Amino acid sequence: MLDILLTQAPQPVQVPSVDYPAVLPVLIVFGAACLSVLVEAFFPKGSRFRSQVVLSLVAIVGAGVALIVYATGSAPAGGVTTFSRAISIDRPALFLWGTLLALALGAVLLISDRVVEPGGALVAQAGIRPGTVQDRAQTATVMQTEVFPLTLFALGGMMAFCAANDLLTMFIALEVLSLPLYLMCGLARRRRLLSQEAAVKYFLLGAFSSAFFLYGLALLYGYANSVKLGDIAAAAAGSDRSDTLLFAGIGLLVVGLLFKGSVGPFHTWTPDVYQGAPTPVTAFMAACTKVAAFGGILRVLSVAFSPTSWEWRGVLWGVAIISMVIGAVLGLTQTDVKRMIAYSSIAHAGFLLIGAIAMTRDGLSSTLFYLLAYGFTTLAAFGVISLVRDSSGEATHLSAWAGLAKRSPLLAAVFTFLLLALAGIPLTSGFVGKFVVFSAALSDGMAPLVVVALVFSAVAAFFYLRVIVLMYFSEPAADGPSVTVPGFGTGTAIFLGTAVTLVLGLVPAFALGWAGSGGFAL
Repeated sequence: MLDILLTQAPQPVQVPSVDYPAVLPVLIVFGAACLSVLVEAFFPKGSRFRSQVVLSLVAIVGAGVALIVYATGSAPAGGVTTFSRAISIDRPALFLWGTLLALALGAVLLISDRVVEPGGALVAQAGIRPGTVQDRAQTATVMQTEVFPLTLFALGGMMAFCAANDLLTMFIALEVLSLPLYLMCGLARRRRLLSQEAAVKYFLLGAFSSAFFLYGLALLYGYANSVKLGDIAAAAAGSDRSDTLLFAGIGLLVVGLLFKGSVGPFHTWTPDVYQGAPTPVTAFMAACTKVAAFGGILRVLSVAFSPTSWEWRGVLWGVAIISMVIGAVLGLTQTDVKRMIAYSSIAHAGFLLIGAIAMTRDGLSSTLFYLLAYGFTTLAAFGVISLVRDSSGEATHLSAWAGLAKRSPLLAAVFTFLLLALAGIPLTSGFVGKFVVFSAALSDGMAPLVVVALVFSAVAAFFYLRVIVLMYFSEPAADGPSVTVPGFGTGTAIFLGTAVTLVLGLVPAFALGWAGSGGFAL
């Protein structure tokens, strides 16, 4: 046997073909992330901040330009697969990439602001014990810059995740986007113990959900003998073997995806992490992670699991209802504004899941539009939250927001508009997003689910209105928190999010047309 093996001619290694123009936006982001690590290693400490901000912004803008050039030029209408069909660059992927890059631009502006919090809202090491000499030195007003490469790596992982065409690539991208976020949650300059607790909870629960995803991947590979989404769909459609491995794999894999999307009942990390993480990181996580997670959910359900949709749709109906109930009902009991927005995101995840399980062209386009609208509204909302402060940092207890309209009428008006958008009031992007998602669901025969969604959308509107009433019809406390004048970064991020929320509410046709311009490529 050994002689036979030695005499056989060596087989050439097949090098996968790469469509570089198609994947250039992702390559730019990952390349900038690697350069950002080198900046941390070799640049003098005094020049790192400016270099990191410029590098991050240039990389995101450059990736956006490359995306626009490709999408409006050589991009095939039906999409293209590259890296041996591991990455699929189709119209939904291009839409999600554009959304992620725009949201990441606003998040980097929030992270880089040194006016709201002197020295920035983040420090360098999450694991230092609070109160020690090393901790006091680290939390002085020196700007720490390790967060910028972490942000770029997370962004690159998100872009790869929502374009992954096989489960193994999706799992690797999931870890690339998750690991930096675990670290970023523990980097708060203020309230260090709360931040470290959030990081530990997110890491432990995230690792647990990744294990579910990986176990589901293994079962699906055992069923289909492939991790490609198209091959799994073909095996499910044409196989006469037992479906035990298939449905067990679907269940475990979807649990991992729903965890990342903050869908109830797989949401337990969300309130604590949103509250404990630095607010700029919470903004980045709440907006971008939701987009990436539902991008992956849409691709997996629409491509790999579409032949078995009648078997799992009923289960996801129940999951969507549970998510809406948890988000709307528990949101009513919250006294911290960041936790309130966290439960709001859980309710919105239920609304998004309705569009994801519609399994129609309108369901896909409406969910993509909803992600765009929700991302910008949430980004701006957390930007506003970062401006209301007391001696210990951000004043997030609802009592601190009493009478805010008398102290800062403009800030209260902006936050009111954003809350109304989250509630789905007309003339905002939130209304259009819910309208198109519910319309797609009605067209697909999901009227009972839409009725439930309307009921709990009305319930959720109550806790948004409660904050508005508190800001306008309560007297501010004499020793209440102050409203910080935003720096350029925070001000620009709030303006960007608010403007997009308004524009998408008034003239949504362009974004809806782009979202509905094509389906997933195999």
